[in-house]
Formats: sequence, structure tokens, C-alpha cells
Amino acid sequence: MNNNKIQTDVLIVGGGPVGLAMAVELRYQGIDCILIDQTDGVVSDPKVSTVGPRSMEFCRRWGIAQQIRNAGWPSDHTLDIAWVTSVGGHEIYRAHFPSYAEGVLPEYTPEPEQVCPQNWFAPVFLNFLGVYPHGAVRLMSRLDSFEQKDSGIIAHVTNLETQSTEVIHARYMVACDGARSTVRKACGVDAPTFHPTQAFQSVVFKAPELATVMGKNHAMVYYLVNPIVQEPLRAVDGDSLYRLILKPREDGSVRDASLAIRAAISIDTPFEIVSNVPWRLTHRVAERYRVGNIFFVGDSAHTLSPSGGFGMNTGMGDVPDLGWKLAATIKGWAGSNLLDTYEIERRPIAVRNLEAANANLQRTQKRAIPPVIMSDSKEGEQIRKEMAVGMERSNVKREFDAPGVHFGFRYESPAIISDGTPPSDDPFEWQQNSYPGNRAPHAWLEPGKSTLDLFGRSFVLMCFHSTQGVETLTKICQEKGVPLMIEHINKPEIAKLYERAYVLVRPDGHVAWRGDTLPVDSEALIDRVRGAFHENSSQSSSKSQTLSSIKSRTLESRVS
Repeated sequence: MNNNKIQTDVLIVGGGPVGLAMAVELRYQGIDCILIDQTDGVVSDPKVSTVGPRSMEFCRRWGIAQQIRNAGWPSDHTLDIAWVTSVGGHEIYRAHFPSYAEGVLPEYTPEPEQVCPQNWFAPVFLNFLGVYPHGAVRLMSRLDSFEQKDSGIIAHVTNLETQSTEVIHARYMVACDGARSTVRKACGVDAPTFHPTQAFQSVVFKAPELATVMGKNHAMVYYLVNPIVQEPLRAVDGDSLYRLILKPREDGSVRDASLAIRAAISIDTPFEIVSNVPWRLTHRVAERYRVGNIFFVGDSAHTLSPSGGFGMNTGMGDVPDLGWKLAATIKGWAGSNLLDTYEIERRPIAVRNLEAANANLQRTQKRAIPPVIMSDSKEGEQIRKEMAVGMERSNVKREFDAPGVHFGFRYESPAIISDGTPPSDDPFEWQQNSYPGNRAPHAWLEPGKSTLDLFGRSFVLMCFHSTQGVETLTKICQEKGVPLMIEHINKPEIAKLYERAYVLVRPDGHVAWRGDTLPVDSEALIDRVRGAFHENSSQSSSKSQTLSSIKSRTLESRVS
């Protein structure tokens, strides 16, 4: 048995979409990291379907947005959502969305969402990161135990191919090991349930002729409205692969996939079942996001309904927030409390998105489905018409077009200096704004260059009137080692969007401070935004468990 000793700044446990994104962000920030995953990296169940617009902005930041767009989804494939008694049966309501080829860029982002299932998403990131020994990713590597000391984390890892063990010493560990996170559980952190857990099963199948048969009536997602199947059927790859979500039988047993597909698709078309996997829908948020030098990110920190597509994208949002703060701490310019603001800022967003997703789920599940809805009778037609009117009135389309959920959240922490009355937090009233804590607005500086392209590895002071007097701020940042860029922007339409003469934007693209005059005390401002503020008891909860109480953890749940 080998006992190779390896050192790194950050050890990432788990190679799902969020773990891969965490590694890319850290490498982008110039931080050494190792990602371990106990699989071979091949994604057999394409779970994630849509990379949301804010996540696509992060991909743009990392230089891989175009690879995601080119991964395989046909640009001319319909993006419509249709409510039907069955595919090929009665259509009740349709929400029209232009294909990517037909669509125009919205005014609020340079990177709209993109359909990219996980079996396409993962290879883009793996190719970008590289696999050991030439890259950061160690596949077929299982975390067996870990110990937290004052100096960092000591992790014992087994290579499942060679059965050799390695000891990895890391300053920090980031747990991206999913909803059943063994790391979080080993740290003694609970993730309470917000809503009842529900059982589902996921049926993936190939139907190579379905799109052709449906023709102009084809959709990307069909919501099935019949007494047998009342869940969505979704095109996965825009070609022949589909996913049907089912509720199991009342006794909990798995339903027959072939019978369910025949109930969902009323036209005669060949199909082949690829997989039929049960899964549990949980609504959980971890009580804490940090234990010492261990952080929980993605599904290890929160799980929510896929309704609306906020799940993975909430995890992707965790990544830049924690990433720049880890980088600042490792490089030595962060204040001692900066890492605590990860939980302070991101945990409320997880709760917010969980409730938004659950509202979408409940709206779907509350519909009563009378059997007559399937019939060609006048009564059946009348029920379908009434249902369509109700859908139009309740604006069901907004579940699938919710920029306010993806962009409209606001961070509140001691590292952000608020001013005045914040804008409405209703996601359906969202408009771009520069209120501190919000994502800085997008606008085109020139063709192909967004304001968002200015943000990433440093603070950026946006100056819309003059740069006179910024020398004091610049000098203080130089003395403290804080990276700062000064950007003078002489565009009135962008100045109006940014609302103040000066706007200080963090490396993650969120506004830290703004004002019509430069701060009187520049040092106090820089200390606040870099996390060198006075810590009170409410902000120190994530440190309440001392390092000495975190003993060596042997993980109970292991997959070989």
C-alpha cells in the first residue's frame, strides 16, 4: 500500500457540475486545487438539462460559454413548452419560445440560458481542467477519511483502480459531494427539510422518430395532463433522447416504464428504454455552510425541486462567491472574516430559490385531472379550454422565463455597504440595478464586450464622471495587496444604468459599494469589502465549532 503525500491549496470532493465549476473558478483565480471523484467521469444519466443565464455568464467568465453552446443541442430545435393530454393527443396550452437560432439577446445578459445535459456539460469542464496526472481531476478516487487541524485538512484517498492510498494535505476542503454529502454528515451538520420529500422515477428512452412525426407541433417539454401520467416529458438532446418523470405507484413500487411511455405518447412510434431510475425529491438547506476550513457547496448545501431549473444553477452561484474569497484568503489580502460571508450571503439565496421552485412544483401538482379531459366530447373540449384560460391568466410561462430568480437576488453581509431603500425583491418585478449586493448590470461597452467582462480577478471601480481623486483608494489597495482596476466609462446610457458616479464591483461581479462621491475614509471602505470588519456573535456562528473538536472522520457511506 502506497502512502503518497500530496499538497494543494484546496481539495474539492465530488466531480458533478458544481464540483467541476469550483475547480475551474479556483484555477481561474490562480489557486492550486485537486478534485477527486470516485466515478470514471462518464455521465450515464444526463440529469441536468438547462444551464441558466447567470451560470452561462460564469462560463463566459471562464472562457467556455461557446463550448457549452456548441455541445450538441440543435440551434433550430423548438424550445416550446406544451401542456397535452398526451404527446400526439389533445394540446391544452402552449408557451412559445423562439429557438436559439431565432432568438435575440435579452437586454440584461450577454449569455442567455442553454440546453446542455450533464453528459455534454461534464466533458467540456473535464477537457478544460485536464485529468491527472496532467490536470486537476483525479477520477476513480475515493475519500476514505479526513482530519481537520489548525494547518488545514489531511485527507486519505484510495485510488479504486490500483487500490493504493494517498494522503492529500490541503489548506481548505470544498464538499461538492451531493445531496447525501458524506463530508457534511461527518462534520455533524444537518440539512433540515423545508417541505415533504417526494418519490419519483426518471425514465430515459430513445424515440428516434418522435420529432419527425410531431413536426411543427413538437415541443421541448410536454407537461402531461391525464389521469395516468401527470409529469413532464422532456427532450434531452434535441435528437432522439427523452426523459419522462413519473410518480411511483401508491405502494412505492416502480412503475412499468413501457406502459407509462405508451400512456404519455398516444401516437405509434418506436422507442427503446435506456434507464428507469427512482429518485427522491428533497427540499433541504444545510444549517451551516462552513465548519472550520471545510465548505459545503451545491447539493451538499441545498437541494430543491427541479421545477423552474433553479437547482444546479443555485449551486453554480455558490462557486464564484466562495471562489474569490478563498483566492483572496490564500493570496493573503482578505480580512479574517471574509470567508464567513460565504454562508451569510449564499444561504438565504438557497432558501429563496427553494421556495420559488417549490411554488412551481405545487402549481403543477394541484391541478385536478378529470378522466373526461382525454375524450373528444364537448365536455372534454370545454374542460381543456377552461384549463387553458386558467393557465394564461396565471401566467404559467413565467416558470420558464424567470430572469428575476436567476439575477434578482441580493447579497446582504457586513462586506457589502448598503445605501437607501433596496429595490423590490419580487423576482417578477426585477430590473437591472446597481444596488449594493446585486449583480452589477450588463451593458455593451463595444460590440462583443460586456461590462461583465471587466469583472473576475479584482475589484473594479466603475467611474462614470471622473477618475480624479481615486489615487487615495488605489494607494490603500496597493498597501493592502487588494487587486483594484479603475475603469472610466464615458457612456451616458451605462451611467444611467449604474445609477451612481462611482460603483465598486467585487471579483464575483456583485456590487460592494456605490456613491456619487468617493468615500471620505477609503481605508474603512476597503477593509469592509475585503472582510476586515469587526465580527459579532451572529456572524461568527460558522466558527462556533472549534477545530480541536473536529476529529478524524471516517466516511461511512462509500461506493467502490
